[in-house]
Amino acid sequence: MKSTFKARRIFTLPAIGLLLAAMLVQAADVSKQPARTPPAWLRDGVIYEIFPRDFSSAGDLNGVTAQLDRLKDLGVTILWTMPIQPIGEKGRKGCFGSPYSIKDYYAVDPNYGTVDDYKRLVSEAHKRGLKVIMDVVPNHTAWDSVLMKHPEFYKQDAKGKIIPPLPEWTDVAALNYTSPQLREYMIAMFKYWVQTCDVDGFRCDVASMVPTDFWVQARTELEKTKPDIMMLAEASKPELLTNAFDIDYSWPLLSALNNVLQHGAPASNLRISWEESMRQFPQNSLHMRISDDHDEARAVSRYGVQGALAASAFMFLLDGVPLIYNGMEVGDATESGDPALFDKLPIFWSPKERPPLREIYHGLIQLRKQYAAFRNNRVIWLHNSDEANLVTLKRLDENDEFVTVINFSNRPVTGRVEVENSGEFKPVQISGMPKLPGDDFPLFHLGGFEWRIYHRVVPK
Repeated sequence: MKSTFKARRIFTLPAIGLLLAAMLVQAADVSKQPARTPPAWLRDGVIYEIFPRDFSSAGDLNGVTAQLDRLKDLGVTILWTMPIQPIGEKGRKGCFGSPYSIKDYYAVDPNYGTVDDYKRLVSEAHKRGLKVIMDVVPNHTAWDSVLMKHPEFYKQDAKGKIIPPLPEWTDVAALNYTSPQLREYMIAMFKYWVQTCDVDGFRCDVASMVPTDFWVQARTELEKTKPDIMMLAEASKPELLTNAFDIDYSWPLLSALNNVLQHGAPASNLRISWEESMRQFPQNSLHMRISDDHDEARAVSRYGVQGALAASAFMFLLDGVPLIYNGMEVGDATESGDPALFDKLPIFWSPKERPPLREIYHGLIQLRKQYAAFRNNRVIWLHNSDEANLVTLKRLDENDEFVTVINFSNRPVTGRVEVENSGEFKPVQISGMPKLPGDDFPLFHLGGFEWRIYHRVVPK
C-alpha cells in the first residue's frame, strides 16, 4: 500500500517511480515467459474496492452487506474488502489507525463486527453472483500483534531489536520469511479464511516485499483448498505473475496518468508506459487498471470531475481489469481529496454538482460486459493529429472493432484519427453522457476532457 500522505508511507510520486524502477531492474527477466492463466471470472470482471469504515454510516460489515444489491445493480462483479482485522494500538496513526497495521490475522475488528458477519457478507454476495476477495497484509504487523510472542517471526537489527519494513513505516513491524514456522503460520491463515468464510481470493499488500518463493508456496497450497483461487499482488514486479499471482497493479500507468493530468505531460506518455510494461512483463499479463484507490488523493480532487471521468474511461476501455473505489461512482471526495485512511470519513452518497457518474459507470460496465473485445488483451494504439493531447486506441475481436478517442486536455480539440474502414464506425451512446453530435468520423471535435467511443461490426 503506497501513499502520498504523511501518516504511514511517505512516498512522493517521483519516489514511487524510483521504487517501481528498482523493482523492475532487480526482478528476473520473465518477459518471454507466459503469465499465469487467470480465472475467467477475473479477466471478465470489474473490481469494487470497499473500505468498510467509510462505506456506510454504520461503518461495519453489516453496512456493506446491506448495500450488496446496489453494488450488483452497478454491475461490478468482484468485491475487494480492505483489511477487516483488528488494528494495533501501539504507535497508532490518526484516530483509528491504519487498517494495514494488523493486530490479529484470525480476528475481525470489533468495530466491524464478527467473523460470522464477514461470513454472511461473503455468502450474500455469492447469492448475487458476486465474488469476494480479502485484503491480507503479510509483510508486517502492528507492534502489539499477537505474533510478538514469536520474536523469531520478525526481522531484527544487529542488536536483536525488531525493526519496521522501512524506517518511515513506524507503526508496523517487519515479518521475517526466512522462518519456516512463519511461512506455515501465514499459509494456514490464508486457508482459514477460505475454509471459514469461502472467500474467492486475496489482495496481498506490498507483495513485492515478501519473497517470491513464499508466494509460489502459498499459491500451491491454496489451490488444494480452492482450485480457482484468485491472487492480486499490490506490486508491479513481473516475476510475480508467472507462478504466484493472477493480476497486479498498473502503477507505472497510473504514474504516467498523474503526470499527464496533473503536470501537463503529453498524452503520448500513456502509450509509452503501456508499451514499456508490455516489454517487461510475462506474455499475456493481467493488470488492474486504476485511477482512484485508498492510497491516492481522490481522483476528482486530483483531476477535477471531468478529468477523473476521462481517466476512468481510459482505464475501463483499455485492457486489464478496471477498479472502482469506495464511492468513486458518485464522485465522493473531501475538498482536500484526502482518502482519510487513518480516520473515519463516511462516503457522501449524494454529492452536489456532479454529472450522473453512477449512470456513466454503469454504462461503461455494461459495454464491457456486452462486448468481448473489451475483455481480451488486444489493444492497437492509433495515430492521431494531436498526440500531445489525444489518446486514440482500438479494441477488437473477430466480431467487433471499437475506437476510443479521449481528450486529456482541458481545452477543446479538433482532431483526426488514422483508422482503416473509418466510414463504417458509428458513435456509441453511453448512458448519462451528453447526446453525441454528428461528427464526420474519423474527424471529431472534443471539449475539454471529453471522450467518445465508435463501433464497427466486422463483416463476416
